[in-house]
Amino acid sequence: MGKRRGEREVLRSLTKKQKKHLREFGEEHPFYDKVFACCLIECYCCQHYTCVFPFQSENSDKSSAESDSETEVEQVSVYHKLLATLKTSPESESEEEEDESESEESGESEAEMDSEGSQETGEADGGEEDKNDVPEQKEATDTAEQTLGQEQADGADTSCDPSHEVIEEFTDVKHESEFSLETNFMEEESGDCNADKRDSNSSQAFSEDPFKQHMDKELEEKEVEKMSTLPKTSSQSKWPRLGQLTFSSTLEKHKTLKADKEVDVKQLYLHKPLQSTWPKVNKQFLSSVNKPSDPTFTPLQRELFCIMNTYRDLFYPEQNALTNGEEIRHAYCLHALNHVLKANAQVLSNNAKRRDQKPGTANDDYRDQGLTRPKVLMIVPFRECALRIVHIFISLLEVNDKKKIDVSNKKRFKGEFGSDPEEKPPNLKRPEDYEAVFAGNIDDHFRIGVAILQKSMRLYAPFYSSDIIIASPLGMRTIIGAEGEKKRDFDFLSSVEVLIIDQADIYLMQNWEHVLHLMKHINLLPLDPHGVDFSRVRMLNLNNWSKYYRQTLLFSALQDPQINSIFNKHCFNYMGQVAVRNVPLSGSISHVVVQLPHVFRRLEAENLTSVIETRFQFFINKVLPEYRDAIMSHTLIYVPSYFDYVRLRNYFKKEDLNFTHICEYTKKAGVCRARRFFLKGEKQFLLFTERFHFYKRYMIKGIRNLIFYELPTYSHFYSEICNMMKATDNGVDATWTCTVLYSKYDAQKLAAVVGIDRAAQMLQSKKDVHLFVTGEN
Repeated sequence: MGKRRGEREVLRSLTKKQKKHLREFGEEHPFYDKVFACCLIECYCCQHYTCVFPFQSENSDKSSAESDSETEVEQVSVYHKLLATLKTSPESESEEEEDESESEESGESEAEMDSEGSQETGEADGGEEDKNDVPEQKEATDTAEQTLGQEQADGADTSCDPSHEVIEEFTDVKHESEFSLETNFMEEESGDCNADKRDSNSSQAFSEDPFKQHMDKELEEKEVEKMSTLPKTSSQSKWPRLGQLTFSSTLEKHKTLKADKEVDVKQLYLHKPLQSTWPKVNKQFLSSVNKPSDPTFTPLQRELFCIMNTYRDLFYPEQNALTNGEEIRHAYCLHALNHVLKANAQVLSNNAKRRDQKPGTANDDYRDQGLTRPKVLMIVPFRECALRIVHIFISLLEVNDKKKIDVSNKKRFKGEFGSDPEEKPPNLKRPEDYEAVFAGNIDDHFRIGVAILQKSMRLYAPFYSSDIIIASPLGMRTIIGAEGEKKRDFDFLSSVEVLIIDQADIYLMQNWEHVLHLMKHINLLPLDPHGVDFSRVRMLNLNNWSKYYRQTLLFSALQDPQINSIFNKHCFNYMGQVAVRNVPLSGSISHVVVQLPHVFRRLEAENLTSVIETRFQFFINKVLPEYRDAIMSHTLIYVPSYFDYVRLRNYFKKEDLNFTHICEYTKKAGVCRARRFFLKGEKQFLLFTERFHFYKRYMIKGIRNLIFYELPTYSHFYSEICNMMKATDNGVDATWTCTVLYSKYDAQKLAAVVGIDRAAQMLQSKKDVHLFVTGEN
């Protein structure tokens, strides 16, 4: 009893947001100055970092054990179950309601299982928290609970999720028919129906629409087999703003895509409301351009949207949250919303045609849907990004101040995805790029469905009634689940037509396994019908060819082998891929302001899988002995990978070396002790992880010798760490050194640090390279 009472007292001292995060994950978010120590085995649930074991809930172990003991019935895909019912009528309303109630019950049971795990985690870790780490803050008003009470008062059918303290998804009985594609018709859309009909009467305009060209093309089995077996052919092109582009495709060579200097909005075949709202929404970016030749797009947006609108896959690795992040976000939001409005307009128009048909007429011309409704999946790292995306959608749909769209659950959304300025730790001095990335609500466990229809938008729509799903990788992972778990669902990903992965580089600092897990479960045949009318489903979906029609838009701040693998191995668009491949002419080493000799030591590895072991042996046999002497004190070892950090930490303990260590799981008190010991010289070595630097950006004083165990993921981290040496008090008399380990498999990282020309010379030479930076070059 005494122990539980003490735990309750600790929990009372936390803010509401901290309590919520503690219940969900058993630890506080790394943005704050309190980090929980966690060993390899204990960190299976930490979504912020790459963990030793794949993410798995406590209940997944139980379910996997049960599945081993019991014989599982083989699951048959919906295609094989209902292939014979292609010409049957849609499911009755009573059956749809039954399906909805079953899905809600399953959601409740899953939420109960999650709450048990969260309770146990909170009790286990809550008592170990240091009350003095973070000062007490005033709890914010619980707007989400107020909204929940209002929705329940209105008769909304809800399914609760205790881990979030609010409902995750619900079915609004009052307005369900308003957002249903099956029960609506084109005539009910005021104003736009005539314009859309006029456009459809023009066969030329209808056939030239990129949306129609892409979705209506019927692939042959020979072409599909060719795409899955033959390699891609590529060609190069240079555009004014994007630079060097690589076009690749497996099918016959498409016509060369050229950058347009000026773009007429009418030539883009935008949905009619977007033609008038886009210039107003995008005006904030155009004002910074001197005498823009295009009154609607910036030069970067024009070239990006030119590629997006052709439905080719796109990889843009030069995104910057500080400069062009919002500019790019507006461009892909326009494309996503344009795609959804066109797809829904096509369904509503065909609804009217079918209604006017004579009864008993069998017509196979109205195949305009997928096996499930969600068409666009947007993966973003933080809730703040989802908040900005929804605001852009609302701005694009509101033609003018008089015609405001009806957004349901807007208050609840603002409460859950908005941020409280008082929650941000005070007196933080961080770089501008850090402030841009971690602005607003930086919670990274969320998912939300958005339904758009008839001048209305519904937030928190059930996934199977949503057009757009906005989620984080962790939010997707927790609902997709792992193999063997009873409560898992990924059928809603079966018919995704546009996949947008924004700020992919940040997922390297969270858990990249979640992204890979998502890519393995997208565009698979669903296991249940979910009330679909098979007479309306496109043949490409029934043939399980959805992945060949899916457009993937990938945005990142850097080129990394793991991000490249997503684009090269998980994108199968028959239209082909476009990748921006600009090489860095000058590296981040030019931003080092201290006079410092840099020694780049090359290690030889037979293949990519042996690099990890080769690097470790090279370090302990050739590099570390040079620094064991007491004269080489104040040595910081920068380690990008947490796995390498744990291995080095264990080795240093075994060899009884005088060292201290800081990682992303170290508590604030431990960080202060390590920094003090290192500054005073009481500890000779300091092991320092990249993720700690990413989330904290602390100044480490006292560095005289620097070892990069591996080149940093972000190239500007190299200059930042090197420039920490100028904080040393007696830096004038000190002899500074910097040693970097690299291999031929680090070509991209090396070019980003030293520049492409110097990197090419270093990769050709097998000798160590000595560079001296004077602070001027």
